[in-house]
Amino acid sequence: MNGEYQASKPEINKTSASGEMKAVNWLDEKGRVMEPLFADYFLEGHPMRCFHDRLFTVDGMIDDEAVIKKEVYELVRAYVQSNVARKIDQLLQTIKLSCASESPEIQTDRIHVANGTYFLDGSFTPDKEYCMNRLPVVYQPDAARPVRWLQFLEELLYTEDIPALQEYIGYCMIPVTKAQKMLLMIGKGGEGKSRIGLVMRELFGSSMYTGSLQKVETNRFARADLEYKLVFVDDDMKTEALPQTNNIKTIVTLEDKIDIERKGVQSVQGTLYSRFACFGNGSLHALHDKSNGFYRRQLLLTTREQPADRKDDPFLIDKLRTERDGIFLWALEGLHRLIKNNYRFTISQRTADNLEAAMEQGNNILSFLKSEGYFEIKTGSKCKSTDFYKVYMRWCQDNLEKPFAAATFIHHLRDHQKSLGIIYDDKCIGTNRGFHNVDLNPFVPVDAPCPWD
Repeated sequence: MNGEYQASKPEINKTSASGEMKAVNWLDEKGRVMEPLFADYFLEGHPMRCFHDRLFTVDGMIDDEAVIKKEVYELVRAYVQSNVARKIDQLLQTIKLSCASESPEIQTDRIHVANGTYFLDGSFTPDKEYCMNRLPVVYQPDAARPVRWLQFLEELLYTEDIPALQEYIGYCMIPVTKAQKMLLMIGKGGEGKSRIGLVMRELFGSSMYTGSLQKVETNRFARADLEYKLVFVDDDMKTEALPQTNNIKTIVTLEDKIDIERKGVQSVQGTLYSRFACFGNGSLHALHDKSNGFYRRQLLLTTREQPADRKDDPFLIDKLRTERDGIFLWALEGLHRLIKNNYRFTISQRTADNLEAAMEQGNNILSFLKSEGYFEIKTGSKCKSTDFYKVYMRWCQDNLEKPFAAATFIHHLRDHQKSLGIIYDDKCIGTNRGFHNVDLNPFVPVDAPCPWD
């Protein structure tokens, strides 16, 4: 478990000098367990708080409550003879009620680590406070440089893209969404990119959640799993197009509370600051969302080609685990650089090109607008929207592409008219809507087949 819960030996088994069992204050006159008093007794020996039905020590969230149940059982076994398991569950719930508290304030100026608190101004204190996210790493300013980790990254990624990864992992260590980006790492398979997710588990512990990005978008209960998680990792991202993108875009850019729904429970306003880190063999696309807004949220890194003679190291993860504290310092360096750059990532030309290529792959309208021989941007020209769409249909036919609906096509042009140098007009030609500065006449007749048909 992340929270360092220490089990104690049950004192009820101790006897006095006379051989009589010592009395405990949580039994009534008939020897029955009084739950509130038992909870007080238990918490006195094990200070904890309960946030959102999860128990926390000052060292973090207790992942496995079975350890607590075991100790409760040892304490009460002499006094509970039937329905023992149910009684243990009741006592655990009473403990939670007894120490239930408001969630700690979200703090964006510090990182809670295993040996204290690191502040973003560079200071450190061994003092600890209750928090929702305590990383299982030790802050050691003199920790050794993570040589094997850096070597692994050089083998996996292009050198110019490593700073972006460094900044993103650092970005995930504080509960903010100011950068409004999600990390996608794409490769052909077998490069070892999923090992980054394993290293992130070492860094984030219980503050990391693994799952399916598709589920986050399509399952209305999935957002609840991300509450108070620093990072969400999908280490096997599916290549199927997302049916919608509303949930993902909302979470990536969220700066306020959001409605969270759990099965069988009334929905509540919850806090989400989880960042996405996804690893797969293909780009992320959407069936219907072709907007720039969807793609500009993506930090898209591609892996190197796998050398034919590469020999995998079966002990790589073990070696990387030993460098955990050094990797943490490396990530801190990236976080400080990101903050200094006003939460703008270090984007290489390769990464920028990756995103543009993904946009074109997911939206053939962009490819059409870059084509030649179908239309011309010419000041003073006009065309009807319907005619422009017919030309686009011709281009799709010629290039074996599936056309988008007319409404989608026109909507895209209107959204990008400034960058294209065109102007949408409801009464462009008579009473017909259309676009200024678009000339179709010299190219493809819209009402007659092309001469090569």
